[in-house]
Amino acid sequence: MPQFFFNKRLILLLVSIIILVALIGFSLRERNQLSWPEQFLKDTAGWFENIFHKPVSATVGFFENLNDLQDTYDENKKLKARLDEYVKLKTEVHHLKKDNEDLRKILGKEKDDLSKASHIQAAVIGRNPDRWHEMLTINKGTLHGVEKNMAVETSEGLIGKVKSTNKFTSSVQLLTSIDPKNRISAIIQGNKDAYGVIEGYDDKRQALLLKRIPYDKKVKKNSNVITSGYGGVFPHGLVIGKVIDVEIDEHGLNQKAYIKPATDFYDIHNVIVVKRDIPSEEEINKEEDDGQ
Repeated sequence: MPQFFFNKRLILLLVSIIILVALIGFSLRERNQLSWPEQFLKDTAGWFENIFHKPVSATVGFFENLNDLQDTYDENKKLKARLDEYVKLKTEVHHLKKDNEDLRKILGKEKDDLSKASHIQAAVIGRNPDRWHEMLTINKGTLHGVEKNMAVETSEGLIGKVKSTNKFTSSVQLLTSIDPKNRISAIIQGNKDAYGVIEGYDDKRQALLLKRIPYDKKVKKNSNVITSGYGGVFPHGLVIGKVIDVEIDEHGLNQKAYIKPATDFYDIHNVIVVKRDIPSEEEINKEEDDGQ
């Protein structure tokens, strides 16, 4: 009797396994339609998912919106503080500008601005291949107001000065020219400006030499170099270039800086002749001599 029940159970187990495998195979095959139990289970799961998904999404979105609102509030607070600082700074600048104008009028110094200058547009019409880095010729002369020693620049920066003039043309001596008299008073801009004199050109480094910088002055690389206006010829503020290196000079008493020119001296087509509005010391002395 027990053997009979054992065989019966074994047969039921085998039949169940066969049915389960058949159902698995049936569910895995490609079908256009699901069976009704599968549809029921899928629809039920979808219904519960839809019920719980909306509240959860709404709750998560609510907290995300709160965080975004807090971030927006903080950013708005910072921007408002900066705006208040900007308005305050703008007011102070306007006030200082007005005070400066009033003081200049009181002191009678409005005319004595070393940066004030007149400009004459000109074009390069000649360049000797043998003296390519020394001299060029422009199409403006004395009839156009060009005078000897006037500064000449391009849109990028200073290139030299007027060496000689004719009625319709002028010769311009470049900063790269080897001439002991070709000197320019310059400023290295920084927290504390350093003064020196442009004297010569280093062909190897392709850089202008700025000499006579005091030994104790701290000069940083990439500092801007401009004309000082104290040389009596050039106006203040003409761009010369940037510092690429600094070292002690051969005498060990001062520093010298190598300046990368702001302008490409090899490729020059259009220039600007700059006349300083404030008269030089020579012009003042000449006027005094003529008056006597």
